[in-house]
Parts: sequence; C-alpha cells; structure tokens
Amino acid sequence: MTQEIVDAVRVLEQEKGIAADTLMDALADALLSAYRKSPGSAKYARVDLDHETGDFRVFELILPAELEEKLLEEAIAEQERSINPETGEFNEPEEPELDPEVLEPYEDQIETRDVTPDDFGRIAAQTAKQVIYQRIREAERQMMFEEYRDRVGELITGLIQQSDKRYTLVQLRERVEALLPKSEQVYSERYDHGMRVKAVITDVSESTKGPSIVVSRRSPELIKGLFELEVPEIADKLVEIVGVAREPGYRSKIAVVSHADGVDPVGACVGPRGSRVRMVVSELRGEKIDIIPYNEEPARFVAKALSPARVREVLVDDEEMQATVVVPDDQLSLAIGRDGQNARLAARLTGWRVDIKSESDFAREESQHEYEGEEEFDGRCMAVLSSGRRCPNAAVGGSTYCQLPQHQALSRFSTSHFGILASLSDEDIAVLADPDADEAAVGALVAAAEADFVEPVEGEEPVEEDVAEDDAAAEDEAGEEIAAAEVVEAEAELIEAEAEAESEAAPQAMDEAEEAEEEAEAAEGEAE
Repeated sequence: MTQEIVDAVRVLEQEKGIAADTLMDALADALLSAYRKSPGSAKYARVDLDHETGDFRVFELILPAELEEKLLEEAIAEQERSINPETGEFNEPEEPELDPEVLEPYEDQIETRDVTPDDFGRIAAQTAKQVIYQRIREAERQMMFEEYRDRVGELITGLIQQSDKRYTLVQLRERVEALLPKSEQVYSERYDHGMRVKAVITDVSESTKGPSIVVSRRSPELIKGLFELEVPEIADKLVEIVGVAREPGYRSKIAVVSHADGVDPVGACVGPRGSRVRMVVSELRGEKIDIIPYNEEPARFVAKALSPARVREVLVDDEEMQATVVVPDDQLSLAIGRDGQNARLAARLTGWRVDIKSESDFAREESQHEYEGEEEFDGRCMAVLSSGRRCPNAAVGGSTYCQLPQHQALSRFSTSHFGILASLSDEDIAVLADPDADEAAVGALVAAAEADFVEPVEGEEPVEEDVAEDDAAAEDEAGEEIAAAEVVEAEAELIEAEAEAESEAAPQAMDEAEEAEEEAEAAEGEAE
C-alpha cells in the first residue's frame, strides 16, 4: 500500500475526528471483503495490516475438519429461526460464515498460508471503497451518539429545518439533527423555517441513520435552563430552583431558595426592573411565570404558591398531605385561577393537595361542625369564637385548647362556644383556667355562667329592637285610631242634627245641633 493512503487516513483523522486505528481497521475489513470477491479466494482468510507503513498481507486459514464442524454447529444453534410470510413455514437456516474473530481463540490449531493477490482488480477496489465509506459513516454516528448520550436534560439551541403536522426537525450543528415531536411542542407556538429555537434534550438513542435525538419545548427543565442562562446566581449555585410546575403556553410557577447570606432568590431571578425574567418570558413566547420563595414550613409554602392571591390562613394535615386554604371572599376566584389553573400549579409545585375555601364558606362549615369528644380533635384549639369560626391556634400538649386563659377556661364547660364566658370577670376566668383551682369555687362559677348562657342557634338572627319601645309605639298607634273614630262619629251626629233642624225648623233641634257641634269640636281637640 502506498504512503499516500496512509497520509489520507491521517487527514481523515484530523477532519472527521476519527481515530487513525479505527480507519485502519476499517481499511483491513475492506481489503478482506475485496479479497473474498476475487476469483479463487479462500473460504477462510484474514488480513494483517501494518498501521504505520500501510503494508498488508492476506492469509488463508486452514481449519481441521472437526474444528470447522464444531464451530459451524455452534453458529447454527445461535441463529434464530424465521418464518416465511408467504408460506408460513420456517425458513431453513443458511450456512453461517465464520468470522476471523471467532477463529482467533483457536489459532494454535489453525494453519495459515499467504495468499496475498498481486492486484485486487476494479471490482475489488470498488468494494473496498464502499466498505471504507460505510465504516467512516458508522464511526461518525458513534461519535455523535457518544457526544449527546450524556447530555439528556441539557438546554440546546438549533435552527428549524422542517416543520409539518407530525414533527419538526431542528438542526443542532452540521449533519446533526434533532426531532421535536408534536407531543413536545407548545400548541400556541409557530416553528418557521430558519427560526432559532431553544429546547431541552429528552432522549438520545442509536439508530441505523445515526443518533436519534429528541428535544422538547414543554419540559419543565426548559425553564431551569433558561433561568440558568439569564441569572448568574443560579449558574454559580448561589440560588437554586427547587421546583417547577408548568402548563406550557399559559403559566408556570418556580420555587427558588438562596444558599448565600444576603442574596434574595426572587430578586435575583427577576433582575433589575424585571430584565432577567422578561428575557425568559420572551423565549417562552409570553408564558407567565410566578417566582415563589421556597419555605420548609408547608403552610407558608402553600400560601406563597397561591400567589398572586392573598391568603388568610392555611390548615395542613401532615398525614394526608392536604392543605385547606382560607382566602377572603374577593380573592377566591383569583386563588383558584382560570379553570383551576392557579390551584393546580400550586399543588404540583408544593406536592400537597390544596383545598381552597372562602372565609364565609369556611365560617359556615365551622359553625355547622360539632366538636365533641376526642374523635374530632385534630390538633387545633377547639374554642369557637363569637364570630362562629374556630380558633386557628394550635392546642397545647395534653389539652384540646390553646394557651389563652379564656380558651383553657372552656374545658370546664360542655360547650366550646366562647360566649359562655361573657358574664364572667377576668378573675373568674383565671380561676376556671387554673387546673388546681378549688372545685367548689369552680362549680359555682360554671353553674352561674351556664345559667346566663343561651346556645346560639344557626340561622337565628338576634332580636335588636327594644320591647318597651315596641309597646309604646303600639299604644300610640291605637290611641290615634280611637281618636279618629270619635271624630268621625261626632261629625256624623252633627250632619244628622242639621238635617232634622232644617226639616222641622224646631228650636229644640237647633239646640241639639249646637250641642253636637260643640261635642265634635271637643273630640277634634282631644285627637290633636
């Protein structure tokens, strides 16, 4: 072999990045394939190629009959039986070929003979050329696969090459393309030819045409990668994104925490005048992003995760991983979000089941619920406030009430309503809250408080009007009605008397009419 061939292999090594030994081995396989297609070639042969000088020799391998028969039987046993689709019968296995790699362990039993041809000929040279090209392509594909196999989850930038209803091809670099399937695209985004786009590698696998690289625009890792590009504190590990919840194309929530004193994680991600988060939103085509400070306390974390809604209080159940969130009535729709989006994202971000209730609904449920016996105790103070809501404080150890003396005093009564203490003084409440107080004194105070207390009934509105005022108003109204009746009666008598006087013209009738008129005037005066 000429020195030009060796020089060409070295040039390929520099241009393609393929090791020279790999190219030399490919050249040796090409020479072996070319020899096998030469007339009169040996059944078993191998090629020895010197990688430094390029000299090669072809040796015929002469196998003992017993060894050949044994190796052929082993090769046939390893072959899988296939079915002919036309006849439905099993295909007869073809006689396998024994590769030089199979014969290497038996070199001491195999004789060799130099059969190097003087000239391979045109067909043999063409075969060698095809084999070399094939091996170079295979080596390139393997190099690409090794390059990208460990980059799963990494953010990459590419150019849109082709886009249709099924998938989109993204060119990462020369001769390297990635697949952006429909399931990993954001429905509201357009992918035009030549557009530069950022995506996350989700899968890398081998295929006959090279490494199959799948990228995504829907993965939560995309947001992490974009913030790492824009926020130096995240790249330097001073700020960490501990969680991402995303509905692609609509809204995302990220939880951030700082690992350095004096570094505000939310402010670092937002940037001066929102410049950093604005760049991320621009890359995501206008998708809204909520940046939430991470908190180890579940109640505070859930409350922050429901941003931008304001939260009144959060009740957590550690065993069931469920949080009941109470919000003002005017914040209920904002906390739930459009089609429940805000609540869903908060639940995904925190890992807790979130139940959102308005203050009025929560107070109504609390007033309907009966807190009797140990079965219903859930760790919160069982005192029911005058507003009808339950005390949000945690109960102290060994009690079902919080540490407030007024609430501890409720343990002496059969009801948990705070209104039963209305008739007691602070000194009396202190006596009831003292577990070592005299039982006789406690009993007297309990009896007095229960005698003055009326359990409020749900739905019953308090009577605010004064009964005495109602009675006085009723008497005044009745008096006015009686006076008006007397006036009417007196006027009727006057009219009747005048009529009699005119008809009979009797002096007696005139006197009676005058008396009736005087009585009518007197009745009007009394009515006024």
